[in-house]
Amino acid sequence: MGLGIGSIILIAIVALLIFGPKKLPELGKAVGSSLREFKNATNGLVDDGEEKTKKQDGP
Repeated sequence: MGLGIGSIILIAIVALLIFGPKKLPELGKAVGSSLREFKNATNGLVDDGEEKTKKQDGP
């Protein structure tokens, strides 16, 4: 269940109507930075899990 091109265009038009053309770039930057922080946090959790697994296996 993914988003098709038509759905993405519709969402973009609605966002443009709601927020206006001046606020849209700011909103995009905020969403992008939030996603980047989330990705970094989840990568940190995965890295911690791998380190813990390696320590348990030991030499």
